Amino acid sequence: MKENQENQIGQEIKYQIVGWILFIICAIFFIASSLKNYDTLTFIGSVSFLIACIVFLIPLVRPNKKAKNDTKTHDDKKSGEKRRVAS
Repeated sequence: MKENQENQIGQEIKYQIVGWILFIICAIFFIASSLKNYDTLTFIGSVSFLIACIVFLIPLVRPNKKAKNDTKTHDDKKSGEKRRVAS
């Protein structure tokens, strides 16, 4: 069951990445159009949109350090042993 849930999460992240890449492609076309038409306001808006898309994409492609640290070592008070538990 856990593997199925991990696969669903992985697939959801892939769809999100593809969506943000499509937004980035749109922003590039908007920038190209604004340069062709010498439209400064559209150029500024398009560059802002491109930057925002990249900012939203970063957490999806950057390795998640929190996921690696999700398991912590705790002392078992009854036996005195240390054991790993998911937090």
